[in-house]
Amino acid sequence: MPELQNLMISVSGVRGIVGEGLTPAIAMQFAQAYGSEFGPGKIVVGRDSRVTGNMLKYAVWSGLMSVGCDVVDIDLASTPTTELVTENPEHAGGIILTASHNPKQWNALKLLAPDGLFLRAEQGEKIVARVRNLDFKPASWDRMGRVFPYANAAEEHVASILDLPLIRAEEIKSKKFRVVADCCHGAGGVILPQLFEGLGCDVSYLYREPNGQFPRNPEPSPENLNELCRAVISHRADLGIAVDPDVDRLALVSEQGKPLGEEYTLALATKFVLSKTPGDVVVNASTTRAIDDVAKLTGGRVHRTPVGEIHVAVKAKQIGAVMAGEGNGGVMYPELHIGRDAPVGIALILQYLAESRQPISALHASIPQYVMIKDKIELGFGVDARGTVAQLEAGLKNENLNTLDGLKIIYADSWIHIRASNTEPIIRIIAEAPNAEQAANMVERFKSELEQIGTQADQK
Repeated sequence: MPELQNLMISVSGVRGIVGEGLTPAIAMQFAQAYGSEFGPGKIVVGRDSRVTGNMLKYAVWSGLMSVGCDVVDIDLASTPTTELVTENPEHAGGIILTASHNPKQWNALKLLAPDGLFLRAEQGEKIVARVRNLDFKPASWDRMGRVFPYANAAEEHVASILDLPLIRAEEIKSKKFRVVADCCHGAGGVILPQLFEGLGCDVSYLYREPNGQFPRNPEPSPENLNELCRAVISHRADLGIAVDPDVDRLALVSEQGKPLGEEYTLALATKFVLSKTPGDVVVNASTTRAIDDVAKLTGGRVHRTPVGEIHVAVKAKQIGAVMAGEGNGGVMYPELHIGRDAPVGIALILQYLAESRQPISALHASIPQYVMIKDKIELGFGVDARGTVAQLEAGLKNENLNTLDGLKIIYADSWIHIRASNTEPIIRIIAEAPNAEQAANMVERFKSELEQIGTQADQK
């Protein structure tokens, strides 16, 4: 059985620091397991710009080909681009090499089902079991897979966005929007220039080259966007946008140089979509209640799921949601596909700006304002994060609790959500309230209680 240490293993794949947990051998074994489960057939493989991406790509290719799968190589591409190519009925599945918002020393294999969505729990469990048991289906020498380059994935993704009925490219072009785009040296440098060209925007770029040398924390949260804020002011731009390295998360900066917060990316896009096509919305348990306020305007219902794109996607597909997403800037527009997609989010926001004839700051102000504080407690690999959260829950029986995903404590005008991360060895703490002081007090209280539980466990 392989050594699976210092790794974050979930039903959607495997993630770790390259060289300390994630190795070429581990990557190859997961690819062999995946190909044994979903092959033979053509498996799409895409990667973000991380410097370890090429090394892991060849390991994944070897694993897939060794079990008789052909590789459809789209190389450097955004996560939503890879999802869209995987949806093609000719393809049997897809693997994305990206650790998304994690620091640059991390990488991951994110595994897709043949429909382009991430693996469901039962599918992922089969892959992990195959890896643990070395249960692969090696092909004979004359049945080895081959590699097929696929060069036009980004162009096809952009074309599909421009073809959406809600997106009127000529109207957006007529506004000649001035945009500053922070690509973080990620895969955004591949697709965003094509998108902005199709929408006629005047764009200034920060860190466009997709070389994997992230100049900032790759998570596009407000504290990491100071340079973008300054650039919006200096360029007198209408909008600033920032994406993470695999381009599935989108953050906005107003023409005033102020970050709007990732939560309001989804709220703004949802308000625009529902104004055109009323219906239900699906979001995760940590997403801002501003989504509920927006949905009420058109009589839509908001359905909440555990955190994770697959949970939102499955529910959205099940109920026929017109809009979905996660509050981390993950816009999901089912009319195109049910996956987090920053490029389609950008197009929807620009269309909203074009039609409203208002600055983005005014559109943001039209939505009820809440303050969200996101914090975390760092843990070591192997620490029972879920057990720690469960101990906290045991002492809160008199509170209004929601245990859909971890522990969410709901108050009359605020809430706090505490859960073990699926992607890092941390406990996430997210609080939302009408003002910063109230949100900060909740975070401070429960962070202290969690740390006390951890200290008691160490003493035992």
